[in-house]
Amino acid sequence: MSSQALVEICNVNFGYDSRSILKGVNLTFHKGKVIAIMGGSGCGKTTLLRLIGGALKPSSGYVKVDGKVIHEQNHHGLYLLRRRMGMLFQFGALFTDMSVYDNVAFQMREHTDLPEPIIRDLVLMKLEAVGLRGTHHLMPAALSGGMARRVALARTVALDPMLILYDEPFTGLDPISLSVVGNLIRRLNDALGATSVVVTHDVKESLQIVDYIYFIADGVVVAEGTPAEIIHSDKPFVHQFIHGEMDGPVPFHYPCGDYWQDLKLRPWR
Repeated sequence: MSSQALVEICNVNFGYDSRSILKGVNLTFHKGKVIAIMGGSGCGKTTLLRLIGGALKPSSGYVKVDGKVIHEQNHHGLYLLRRRMGMLFQFGALFTDMSVYDNVAFQMREHTDLPEPIIRDLVLMKLEAVGLRGTHHLMPAALSGGMARRVALARTVALDPMLILYDEPFTGLDPISLSVVGNLIRRLNDALGATSVVVTHDVKESLQIVDYIYFIADGVVVAEGTPAEIIHSDKPFVHQFIHGEMDGPVPFHYPCGDYWQDLKLRPWR
């Protein structure tokens, strides 16, 4: 990977009340790369995105974006950093009462003083990039799931962000839409010269588009590497996750007592 780091996550600990989520996590996201964060449900993947965006503060350690420690920024400093980030939420999260056009134009109107004619040209340009310029007049309810995700992607890159965060971008998509969205994530990242962080469970699609992968389990990074290195990893957790095996380091059975003993103690009816 390149030597220039856009995001540094150093010795980060975080938890909700008494429940520890992240335990001394270290990750580095390099400029121009597409990086995947994988792991089981509840392992802290989305929490990492919230820490990067400044919605949460670490208990200890720090998250640094473009050389600035996120939790040390005041409101104005955090606002300026977020202005250079894009976020694709799970299921798109389009504004349901706004047209496709107004959804994509939203950030331009909120964060810039651009005149409407220029905003119009930029909106159509972003929609053209995701293949949906012809939908600009439609409402989100008229879109398929895959189309809505692509419109959300156009909105995400509306201001040409330096950092793009994706929270489960492939969830609920049919195979064609999934392939289209995956291809767009790669193409738009390269066209913008951005850095993309993709939180996902989709192994097959991710291995085709990302440059580097981090696996998280039990609050720590248990494996990392390029797609080729991950595919050939001999680490039990990675092997189980990649191949979708039912039993392994992540057990099929929730911890409990002896089964036969439970049967003996249970009264007959």
